[in-house]
Amino acid sequence: MLVNLIVFIIVVLIIVFLFRRFSSFVYAVCSLDILYRLLHFLVSNIHVKELSNLVNKYIPESVVSMISKYTGTGGLLYTLVIWFMFLMYACLLFYIVRILIKRK
Repeated sequence: MLVNLIVFIIVVLIIVFLFRRFSSFVYAVCSLDILYRLLHFLVSNIHVKELSNLVNKYIPESVVSMISKYTGTGGLLYTLVIWFMFLMYACLLFYIVRILIKRK
């Protein structure tokens, strides 16, 4: 379903245009990925059939699964995007640790 990719791109672009910083982009993408994962965790543990059908149909399991759905798993584009996601998670970890150090 192409709708989830379009919604993801629109949300990320809105965040980037509103805040215009790389850290905002990192927070947006990683937050959406965590939200996707949390929703699928809840659906798999709550066992509400209607909610489960809705989430499984319209919401991807994670940003990585959405990337693999549209690029395949064996190509150069997939590899580059996955490494970019890895770097974004590393940046997110850096931002979180930096905030925790500043608070002390």
